[in-house]
Amino acid sequence: MAKKVLIITGDAAESLEVLYPYQRLREEGYDVHVAGPSRKKLQFVVHDFVDGFDTFTEKPGYTWPADFAFVEVRPENYVALVLPGGRAPEYIRNNPVVQRIVRHFFEAEKPVAQICHGPLVAAAAGVLTGRRTAAYPAIAPDVKAAGGTWVDGEAVVDGTLVSARTWVDHPAWMREFVQVLRAKAPA
Repeated sequence: MAKKVLIITGDAAESLEVLYPYQRLREEGYDVHVAGPSRKKLQFVVHDFVDGFDTFTEKPGYTWPADFAFVEVRPENYVALVLPGGRAPEYIRNNPVVQRIVRHFFEAEKPVAQICHGPLVAAAAGVLTGRRTAAYPAIAPDVKAAGGTWVDGEAVVDGTLVSARTWVDHPAWMREFVQVLRAKAPA
């Protein structure tokens, strides 16, 4: 039976930041599940960088079914966690079940990949203290307020935590995460 990886997300997650790791980890032989606030079709978005804008723009993206609701997730059944960005982290971070799930992965030193606004979820779970993480630059103050150190890098590795700034960093981010995953929980 394939080892399982969990992606925690919700509506308005960045399409590429959910689907790229989903496909890349399946390619490695892992069984990947998406968990959302409920079992429903999630509406993702596309963030793009447009000349003249001070930050990214947002357009409707792909839809994708959540395999499980957060309350159905048994984190002990998973070897790794992915926290995508987009706007979903802004609201799922307040869910106590999500916070419990995230703490499980950090406390058990299981591999965690987070990108863009994903560190908002880890911050709310109280697990960034003393950790180094990349994130979308606009949330650097949030990382610092949570006791972490924001790093401007395409693939920041801090133990079993691998992070990146945006989907532009995918190749380096997933390359490093797959190395950590192969070492800790090979498929």
